[in-house]
Amino acid sequence: MSWSRYNPVRALLLWVGSIVARAGIIDRERVERATDLAWPRIVTGLARMSRSTADVAMVGIALGPTAIAGVGYASPFWGLSFALGGGVAGGTIGLVSQRFGADAHEELALSVKASALLTVAITVPLIAVYWFLAEPLIALIGSGDAAVAFGADYLAVVAFGVPFAALNLIGSRTLVGADDAWTPMILRGGGAALNILVNAVLIFGLGWGVVGAAVGTALSNVVVAVAFAVGLARGGLPGIGEFPVQIPLSGPHFDRSLFGDLAEMATPLIGTNLARSGGQFPKLYIVGLFGPNVVAAYVVAMRVRALMDTPNWGFSMASSSLVGQALGQDDEDDAGVWAHDIIRFSLACYAVIAVGVFVLARPIGRVFVDDPSILPTVVTFIRVACFGVLFSGVYGGSTGPLRASGDTRWPFYAQLTGLYLFTLPIAYVGVAVPEIGQTALYAAILAEMAVPAIIAYYRYRSGTWKVVSRDYRPDAAASD
Repeated sequence: MSWSRYNPVRALLLWVGSIVARAGIIDRERVERATDLAWPRIVTGLARMSRSTADVAMVGIALGPTAIAGVGYASPFWGLSFALGGGVAGGTIGLVSQRFGADAHEELALSVKASALLTVAITVPLIAVYWFLAEPLIALIGSGDAAVAFGADYLAVVAFGVPFAALNLIGSRTLVGADDAWTPMILRGGGAALNILVNAVLIFGLGWGVVGAAVGTALSNVVVAVAFAVGLARGGLPGIGEFPVQIPLSGPHFDRSLFGDLAEMATPLIGTNLARSGGQFPKLYIVGLFGPNVVAAYVVAMRVRALMDTPNWGFSMASSSLVGQALGQDDEDDAGVWAHDIIRFSLACYAVIAVGVFVLARPIGRVFVDDPSILPTVVTFIRVACFGVLFSGVYGGSTGPLRASGDTRWPFYAQLTGLYLFTLPIAYVGVAVPEIGQTALYAAILAEMAVPAIIAYYRYRSGTWKVVSRDYRPDAAASD
């Protein structure tokens, strides 16, 4: 029996899916196909988020809560690599999946080249910014000299991994859009394992502290980016197998029409991601006003939430790929059925995960901190995150078809509204009204997930995304 078909993540998804299918909510065959495409992405997400969580846990064990706060202050800056790269990659998967479904391989290759070019252009400048301005940037949102110093040390070094982290997203979305989620899982999951190993050696073996964590993160992203580049150029990698697509090194290298489509699709997604990432800066500043212990508890809870949110890595990408392929074949009805079923499948899985983590919140919290004065706060934050993550399942399932169709503006509007009109004002109430205090932070965590989910789901239910997709299908590009 192959591990690619018999493994705990796949088994759990099929178990949940079978329950929903028996209730007549989802077609069983669609459960199996969505699972086969989603589970490798979920494992990839678990590996990468485990890497990020291990960073925090290792730093906390070695240096204490202040170092956790410092890495937390640096995280939104590092997250810009995923905001920018993920925005471009969201356009990539829409173009690739439609062209893969239509067997338009030359256009597919040009779409990937355009994505890589745009990604490099917008991420390389961040290296210089982070290297030279690390400390003043961290000081803008951080509090406490020690925490700011830890954050600045981490950011200055991890900066060199920013373009490579963004390019990894392009490689991953390219293969997922071509129905191959297994290869990105192997490459990115392997990179996460390498990251944890290097971190352990540098943090505990050599005593490099937060700098060791940053070196491990940057180095692992470089290795994975090289693997994606070589594999796409060759059409496969030894020991992993053939890729479903090949991006030849020979020309043509640029198509103005496709680049324009990519920029048009990616710009709202970049804006969406920047809205989400940008909101983390003032939010961390507000959390910092409650003191370093609350910051540490908040950072731990957000790492746990990121682990719980990994199903979106699979379900959102599976929806984008399967819906995009149906649209590429001009089958809007089938695209709608795929979108509908994956949303329901996703929400059922999120419910199971949220209940499990809620029950185990205290032992999970002890992995990061054992100080009895901090642990209750950590546990409460984790349990609040369990409620919020249910809305994330709705948001991810709703944005999948929007991304596949090119209807990418509404996720941007959803993030702007959720963060800036609800989350940040609610969080600040806890500072302005001391009687409310941390309760406002709990409410802000819920609003951050619920508001974007409601808006994105509204747009999905309108069906307008099917009409929008007609301007981005292969025949439309060819007629421009």
